[in-house]
Amino acid sequence: MATDNPSRSVSSHRSDVGGKTTIADSVVATIAGIAAREVDGVHRLGGGASRAMGAVRDTVSRSTDFTRGVKVEVGEKQAAVDLDVVVLYGTEIADAATQIRSHVANAVERMTGLEVVEINIGVRDVYIPGEESDEESEARVR
Repeated sequence: MATDNPSRSVSSHRSDVGGKTTIADSVVATIAGIAAREVDGVHRLGGGASRAMGAVRDTVSRSTDFTRGVKVEVGEKQAAVDLDVVVLYGTEIADAATQIRSHVANAVERMTGLEVVEINIGVRDVYIPGEESDEESEARVR
């Protein structure tokens, strides 16, 4: 049903209306990627090759891919997440991994209603502030 006022707010608190909600893998991956980046000690997500290609893609498209370094499997009621992270030098990796799991699980479960059954974390690199990384030098336009 079309309305003349597309910004009109409609209450959706009715529980007697049926239907199915499907949440795309990319939605869960985006939520997980953003939540992981919010944890102290996480410099960025993605392995070396995906970071380099992503940096070039981000430069060309002028946008950020929040799903880089994130893989998910989404079922009807559950989700599993795999993350590739780069941590800042000096970060206690075991503590950071615990915080990442907690923060990502809370964000995904709160926003989607899916139960997060597993979060696998691969620490792919350590970032040392002040050193130029490979993807920064490869992303320069020549």
